Amino acid sequence: MSLRRLALVTDAWRPQTNGVVNTLVRLVKHLEGQGTEVLVISPDAHLTMPCPSYPEIRVALDPWKAIKRIRAFAPEAVHVATEGPLGFWTIGWLRYHGLRFTTSFHTRYAEYLSARLPVPLEWGYKLVRWFHARAQHTLVSSMSLLRELEGKRVGHHLVHWPRGVDAEIFNPGYRRDEVYQLPRPIWLYVGRIAVEKSLEDFLALPLPGSKVVVGDGPSREALQRRFPDVVWRGYRYGDDLSAHFASADCFVFPSRTETFGNVLLEAMASGLPVASVPAPGPVDIVQEGINGAIGDNLLEACMRAVHCSRTDARASIANRTLNAGHEVFRAHLVPVQPQTPYLIPPRSGVGVFGRRRPAALPRPAHVLPQPAAG
Repeated sequence: MSLRRLALVTDAWRPQTNGVVNTLVRLVKHLEGQGTEVLVISPDAHLTMPCPSYPEIRVALDPWKAIKRIRAFAPEAVHVATEGPLGFWTIGWLRYHGLRFTTSFHTRYAEYLSARLPVPLEWGYKLVRWFHARAQHTLVSSMSLLRELEGKRVGHHLVHWPRGVDAEIFNPGYRRDEVYQLPRPIWLYVGRIAVEKSLEDFLALPLPGSKVVVGDGPSREALQRRFPDVVWRGYRYGDDLSAHFASADCFVFPSRTETFGNVLLEAMASGLPVASVPAPGPVDIVQEGINGAIGDNLLEACMRAVHCSRTDARASIANRTLNAGHEVFRAHLVPVQPQTPYLIPPRSGVGVFGRRRPAALPRPAHVLPQPAAG
């Protein structure tokens, strides 16, 4: 659709550092560059508290206040990106008013909830199904994850939203010997250090050379005590991050709960082969013997991947451009205002965006909406 105003609702935004935030920040920059005004509804404009067990992530305590901002902005389309307080509250409001919207699936909300709280996994998936049930499109980062969500009955109109990478920022040209004055090979992990990442599966491997972790998170302190021989570099940004990627020898990805893993593309663009366990995302982009290795035995995958060609790893992301993915997103947005009378009539003649709406015509009995799933 030709889009002038988009409301993007996300519980994950700066100053957080993770793949979801990076994806959305790049998306907003692209849309604004194409002439779209984007209102980002995020926790930074709300009263917040630290997320239990993950204090660097702050969650909104007053998500209802987002609705006033959305109404004042009067967007042509609304996209809800995350299953958090802002996301759930906004979708409840959109559903109540019979408005149309899109969603995307970025994190395994049900698994993360179950890992941190005594909540059965199926309860989490009931929430996830409700969240995506009325979305006109739910955008999903990989085909393997899309098929998995179909099997779990999450979303009704799933769309593959391919991820891309900036191949100039992540480039073999950033390789520097001085970045790692350590025994080689250098086995690198970049990302959040949290329980769902299964990082100890990598750190405990009897690998030759040196293991390096770039990133931070709630599990870092405990893991740093358990694995004192590992080199912990914390967060890195810009050219420094690019150099950490390009100067390593193999990227190791132990997480089985990923929806994609943007760092995989960043590693490959940097000329770094990837060793990974089977998970949605890696199974779609890791090509055995070309840009890495994949298998349940992570040690064996590492020993195979490190011998892959750096040139071939770089070449494997040639068609993974950021712009292609951004245009898929744009193409699947929908007008927030239905083209037919509202499924749930408003309580007054004033529209949800404060504009006077003509009275709806009676709906013939044969086209009355059926109860929707979720």
